[in-house]
Amino acid sequence: MNITERKAIDLLVNEFWRLGFFTVSRRLGTYLPEPEVIGKFKVDVIGRQKEKYAIGITLNQEDVFDPNLIEKINYLASRKTRSSDNPILLLIGVPDIYFKQVKEILLSVDEKVKRNIKLTRILEKDFESRRSIRHTQQLIFS
Repeated sequence: MNITERKAIDLLVNEFWRLGFFTVSRRLGTYLPEPEVIGKFKVDVIGRQKEKYAIGITLNQEDVFDPNLIEKINYLASRKTRSSDNPILLLIGVPDIYFKQVKEILLSVDEKVKRNIKLTRILEKDFESRRSIRHTQQLIFS
């Protein structure tokens, strides 16, 4: 399953919304501004929920096998807000085929930092409703 970068970011934004965050900025969006580079790393989504903030990144095949991935995760997950010094949640969107590999990589991350990380699968769900399945069946009696 090949998910485009834009679709992966859209699915990550949906996960933000599901967790109750609203999107402050996002990459490859139409109306929202692009997020700023944090440190030397690009982020895909920044969200806010009252006084809590969250950073979202999506990982593709090159990112999963990048040797600097642990450094990127450690840096982004250890961020804190400027005013209240609260930790910022790092939401990592991973395609389903690389989910176990990234989970193993996260085992080497420090426990304090691991509390600020939420790993989520990026799945492109195309479920058919029961009604559409029912209406496509052949009629027995007419």
